[in-house]
Amino acid sequence: MRPASQSGRVPAPPVQRGAAASPRRKFLNFVPQLRSGSFMKVLLVNGGPHRQGCTFTALSEVAGALEKQGIDTETLWLGVEPVAGCIGCGRCFATGRCFIGDAVNEVIARSAEFDGFVFGTPVHFASATGSLTGFMDRLFYGRTTLFAYKPAAAVASCRRAGSTAALDQLNKYFAISRMPVVSSQYWNMVHGTTPEEVRRDAEGMQIMRTLGVSMAWLLRCIEAGRAVGIGLPEAEEPVRTNFIR
Repeated sequence: MRPASQSGRVPAPPVQRGAAASPRRKFLNFVPQLRSGSFMKVLLVNGGPHRQGCTFTALSEVAGALEKQGIDTETLWLGVEPVAGCIGCGRCFATGRCFIGDAVNEVIARSAEFDGFVFGTPVHFASATGSLTGFMDRLFYGRTTLFAYKPAAAVASCRRAGSTAALDQLNKYFAISRMPVVSSQYWNMVHGTTPEEVRRDAEGMQIMRTLGVSMAWLLRCIEAGRAVGIGLPEAEEPVRTNFIR
């Protein structure tokens, strides 16, 4: 992505492609698609600067586990160019879109197609990357209702430490949006400085597979409930407390 021009338009990031994609694994190209029947799909967002680096390796393991459970996946790589952060202008509340015309708006437009979300990041100073943070700030700020009750998970890749802090940061987006947070057998993290090292992290790879299986199970449970008439909870009117009094 490029910095916003005077018109506020930013081109969408590069589409991630690769021979490793399975028949069920599609790489996001922002072409509108319609869901039908019990077809379910999960969007995985790669917030790392490397197209097929450590974060991609972890997300691919999650995607593979989802696909084995019959869940389709699509992967979005945010790219290496700057991703603008939220400036708090509030325009999204009026238009339903961010004034910056990048991938945030494309995901908003296609949000109904996805039943679950996985956001992956390398660890930068014990936090998520700036690009993923900017992306998620703008994605969730004015449109949290689009993601309510859809399962979500965060994945962190690090050399040594800082992953739990980064996971805590990302999980807060889900917790404030009424999204069920999907867990694994341990914190959703992998270790290594190269994809090869990550693949040698046997426990980390197992954690990713378990995460995929857990998300697939939860999606099936939600689908089964819907089939017998269990709808979404009715939300109360929001109450805001003024602490300055």
